[in-house]
Amino acid sequence: MISGLDPTLLLWLNLVGVFVFGLSGGLAAVQARLDVFGVIVLSAVVAFTGGIVRDLLIGVPPETFRDWRYLAAAGAAGVVCFFAAPSIDRRQRGVQLFDAIGLGLFCVSGASKALDFGLGPVQAVLLGAITGIGGGMLRDVLLREVPTVLRQDLYAIPALVGGAVAVIAREAGSYSVWFPLLGAAVCFAVRMAGVHYKIEAPREPPRRRSSD
Repeated sequence: MISGLDPTLLLWLNLVGVFVFGLSGGLAAVQARLDVFGVIVLSAVVAFTGGIVRDLLIGVPPETFRDWRYLAAAGAAGVVCFFAAPSIDRRQRGVQLFDAIGLGLFCVSGASKALDFGLGPVQAVLLGAITGIGGGMLRDVLLREVPTVLRQDLYAIPALVGGAVAVIAREAGSYSVWFPLLGAAVCFAVRMAGVHYKIEAPREPPRRRSSD
């Protein structure tokens, strides 16, 4: 029996994260004018990739293939996007909103699961971030875009901060439900602040071309 965060809470964090990440993938697929199969596939890719990578790095069979509810949540997100997206205005904003929600939920659930399996706090924070950003990275690659995490806005940093909140609370001996929720909220707030105010991580300044 794994001790730590309540298993029911962890399950719901993961299921809600799968659904909202599926919505972000599905809306991106609709925006790219993919067919219904492409919409559902991209929903599943975004919803599952981070969790699969996390589980493989921990050394356990991916949970998404052992519980039908994960498949159902991702499939439902794809269907909702295909039929409801034509009535949704400002789809890019919707992609960013759902992506931020999923990022917050997955960074804390990923970090908590890593701690449950005996990983250290630093590794747990990193795995939480990987859980959060993995799906978005593969989504962008499949849509032939440079992954958001590598080019603009604050993306990985909010995931690291949110995961750190949950990990610090656990390392301090607290298993209260409020700390994972606080970590998810902090991640969401930082991510959306970055989107709204166009805050980006520092880049190398452009180099001046030498004249002939």
